Amino acid sequence: MSSRLANKLTAEPVTKVDIFVSCHNLLNMDTFSKSDPCCVLYIFIAGRWIEHGRTEQIKNDLNPQFSKNFTVDYFFEEVQKIKFAVYDIDNTTPQLDDDDFLGQTECTLGELVSNSPLVYPLMKNGMRAGNGTIIVSVEQGKQKDLLLMKFSGSSLDKKDFFGLSDPFLEFNKKMLDGGYQVVHRTEYIKNTLDPVWKPFQISTSRLCNGNYRESVKVDCYDYNSNSSPDFIGSFETSVEELMSAATKPIQWPCVNPKKKAKKSSYKDSGTIHLLSCQISKQFSFLDFVFGGLHLKFCVAIDFTASNGNPQSPQSLHYLHPQYPNHYVRAIRSVGEVIKDYDSDQLFPCFGFGARIPPHMEVSHCFPLTFNEAHEHCYGIQGVLEAYYSSLPRLQLYGPTNFTPIIEHIGSLAAIAHNIRQSYLYYVLLIITDGVISDMSNTVRAIVKNSTLPLSIIIVGVGQAEFDAMDRLDSDDGLLRDQWGGVAQRDIVQFVPFRNFERASQEALAKQVLAELPDQVVSYYQANKIEPGKPRSDVDEQKVLL
Repeated sequence: MSSRLANKLTAEPVTKVDIFVSCHNLLNMDTFSKSDPCCVLYIFIAGRWIEHGRTEQIKNDLNPQFSKNFTVDYFFEEVQKIKFAVYDIDNTTPQLDDDDFLGQTECTLGELVSNSPLVYPLMKNGMRAGNGTIIVSVEQGKQKDLLLMKFSGSSLDKKDFFGLSDPFLEFNKKMLDGGYQVVHRTEYIKNTLDPVWKPFQISTSRLCNGNYRESVKVDCYDYNSNSSPDFIGSFETSVEELMSAATKPIQWPCVNPKKKAKKSSYKDSGTIHLLSCQISKQFSFLDFVFGGLHLKFCVAIDFTASNGNPQSPQSLHYLHPQYPNHYVRAIRSVGEVIKDYDSDQLFPCFGFGARIPPHMEVSHCFPLTFNEAHEHCYGIQGVLEAYYSSLPRLQLYGPTNFTPIIEHIGSLAAIAHNIRQSYLYYVLLIITDGVISDMSNTVRAIVKNSTLPLSIIIVGVGQAEFDAMDRLDSDDGLLRDQWGGVAQRDIVQFVPFRNFERASQEALAKQVLAELPDQVVSYYQANKIEPGKPRSDVDEQKVLL
């Protein structure tokens, strides 16, 4: 993981979602009245189901609408299995084994957030529990605003012997233990007691975790190049107060507590002014998911000769009857997460670097179906079956050229891009065993397509040296090509599979998909596209049997 991503993940709070449930047509298990239902949520953790919470019990109701919701941590890059179980509660004991079981359903959190609301049938002993259904809807927890603020100071204390002061501000968020953590630092302004700092943008979640009345401490310092900064003064405010500057400027006395304690005549060490505060919505990945985002998962597989003869156990393409090869594991790891965000489950799948039928000519972009009119495979299992069936029909060859695949998927993404309010976003998984042969053209293709709704995940399999791939995964600066082009945004994530060879499928998925939500949001922000209106209706045709 890049240092930039690591810092971001530790700084930003986890996304939380609220899950609301209701039921229809529950089984009636009581003789002289109706069932008294309660819904229990379980989360699959470390190989077993753990109870996460329960709704309230509703008396005598076969169509309950529970008011108590469940709050769950959401991680896009994980397959989060959850289960809803409904019981008829007839006693006051916390155990459920002495209550009547009314049915259950299992799903993933990704499936829910990408299709909410949904209707699921309740199952009991592997069969339908009568006509019982459970309706599940999901909402994002804390909403976030972005604040664009401009600060200045006046009559600050002079701290430099041969000059004035070089003041800067530090903004501190209050932590759970009562202490403060720096979350933003302005630039310092040289040799002035009346600084005007550059406007800066910060999210309310970063300042206060969504609690707009929580204390925010602002410290003012004098910058020193050869020693620690000198404290000038501080004040406390809140996000709620900061936002009031949207209508008129506000100010605070900048106070040094030590000076105040020593001198009865001391008032302050100057004044800090908030000249303006512009408030805008910070849209998250989930906002776009709730607004209709669909991730179109595309797969490209390296069939160059360096993979080795597929009939040999030493080949990276060898199909062992019990142990999946690296290509299969990579497809499953990424695909099992992304499939929940693609409503039609039709995934374009390609190969490159092989001689293909009928004329056995080399191709660097051919459908695994060998049918130009039908590039798609249905479901992750369909992708794997197309991969299995393609191996006997082609001849591994070379070289390792990425450009044709990127350009082809880019042409599909361009169609979505040209439809202004399209929420179709392409995710291209390239699995390769070797060094790219057309690196300069690949860089150029990535730079060109960085303006489109497209992300590229590259998984390197085998023992080749993949040092050149780090250039594509431009975490430390936007990618540039040799013709002077600069990428609009970072759209590539590279991971060498050997780092996860002994790890779980979930561990690989978490690594390769960690940056995808931010890449999706960055595309829509760059194009000033807001999320669509979330669905609120329940489509009865979407009952998942």
